[in-house]
Amino acid sequence: METYYSLCYLAALAMLIAYINSRVGSVQSTITITAASIVLSLIMILLGETGVLKSFPQLIASINAINFQNLLLHGMLGFLLFAGGLGINLKHLASQGVEIAVLALFSTLLSSFLVAGLLWYLLPYIGLPLDFIYCLLFGALISPTDPIAVLAIVKKMHAPQQIAIQVEGESLFNDGFGLVMFVSVFGIAFSHEALSVPAISWLFLQEAGGGIIYGFVLGLVANYLIKHTDDDSLELLVSLAIPTAGFVFAEQLGVSGALAMVVAGIYIGNITREQHFTQASKQSFDHLWHVLEEFLNNLLFLMIGLVLISFVFHLEDLWLMLLAIPLVLLSRLVSVALPYLGFSLFKKYNPMSLPILTWGGLRGGLALAMAMSVPAGVMVLPEKNIDVREMILVMTYAVVVFSILVQGASIVPLINKSKSYEP
Repeated sequence: METYYSLCYLAALAMLIAYINSRVGSVQSTITITAASIVLSLIMILLGETGVLKSFPQLIASINAINFQNLLLHGMLGFLLFAGGLGINLKHLASQGVEIAVLALFSTLLSSFLVAGLLWYLLPYIGLPLDFIYCLLFGALISPTDPIAVLAIVKKMHAPQQIAIQVEGESLFNDGFGLVMFVSVFGIAFSHEALSVPAISWLFLQEAGGGIIYGFVLGLVANYLIKHTDDDSLELLVSLAIPTAGFVFAEQLGVSGALAMVVAGIYIGNITREQHFTQASKQSFDHLWHVLEEFLNNLLFLMIGLVLISFVFHLEDLWLMLLAIPLVLLSRLVSVALPYLGFSLFKKYNPMSLPILTWGGLRGGLALAMAMSVPAGVMVLPEKNIDVREMILVMTYAVVVFSILVQGASIVPLINKSKSYEP
């Protein structure tokens, strides 16, 4: 019950910050909420360290009790990805299908190995050598762009259609592939059973392929139920059953619930909504999912900032932060630029596509949740109590915060410039 109370208070705080921002600021609300929560976290840490805030240990316990990774990966994620899928235009998605597939698969894989290789080579120079398998684990969780962060910040800025659908489509689909890669590398790194290539291939087919098929079936079932009712409230309830029971059942089947929600959302948003909703029910449906998406996004970005309270930092972590941010950006640039060299041979693109895809490749709560699932105790510097989990968590947090606060806030000029190239 205390966890529920904590979430209620955090939700109210997120709404308060969003409200103040809407009245006095012009910055996107998720950026403001993240910045405000980080500042609040730093103030509370300072007060706790100086002994002014006597309840600081209880505050840390309350934050930890929420279990950020479980709340996101097994709760909020289904709602946010389903809502994201609802806003995708299927015709536009099909027109960019090849680009999205290559970016979601090839670019994510290439970026993961680039991050891992550069990290493995450079870390010994700052006195924190890390086995390649752990470097690859970080590469796997940080390379996929986060659909929640991307959709919350980029899609509201009305980028040109070609760029927008690539950014949104890639972010919605590459997290499934990235999650499968993370699970595979995680198994190699922390289990006693080595995963073979056939085992990894089967895992990908089961998770990704199974998730896509299951999401399509889920969309068909929901479509049938909505088609045979004229009750607007019941239509909304059926849509709510998809990211709740539908998402949970995907986990029971062993398929990707994330991809299932994206596919089901695209199906409901493009077929069911257009064929079986009245104009009034369309407005109710859109309003419900817009409010839910805003509410969960605000809560999520607040928690991203407040997670900082529960971290344990060492001086060496500062070097990890300074190293991780440019390294991830460089890997993102290379992994996107190479496919674009091939794309450009067959199709003309907006000159700002590559800069926007690189700089707009935001990371958010998903990467942080995966990093927090890494077990503690695998020591790198035992004399300073620095383990693999701390290193991966610190680097992930630095990249996530930088992408939201710096990249998210500065992407507007790039998008505005891209509009000048539109006919």
